[in-house]
Amino acid sequence: MDVHKTLRELYEEKRRLDEAIDRLERRLLGVAGKKAPGRRGRKTMGDAERAEVSRRMRAYWEARRAQRKKERSNGCEESPCGNG
Repeated sequence: MDVHKTLRELYEEKRRLDEAIDRLERRLLGVAGKKAPGRRGRKTMGDAERAEVSRRMRAYWEARRAQRKKERSNGCEESPCGNG
C-alpha cells in the first residue's frame, strides 16, 4: 500500500469536495437573495474624509478654547457660568 499515493488522492478528493461545497453555497445565497458576507469591524476613513474630520475638530476645539477664555475673562473660573 502506497501511503503517499493514497494521501495525494485524498487531498485531491478534498479539494474537489471543497469546490463543490463553495459552488452550492454560492448558489444557495443567490437563490435566497442574500449578499455574501462582507467586511466586519470598524470602517476605515479615506484621506479626504480624515482631513474633513480634522478640520471640524480643529474648529470645535478652537471654539471651546475661545469660550473658556471668554468665561475666565468674565470671572467664571471656579464654576460654569449660567449653570445653576
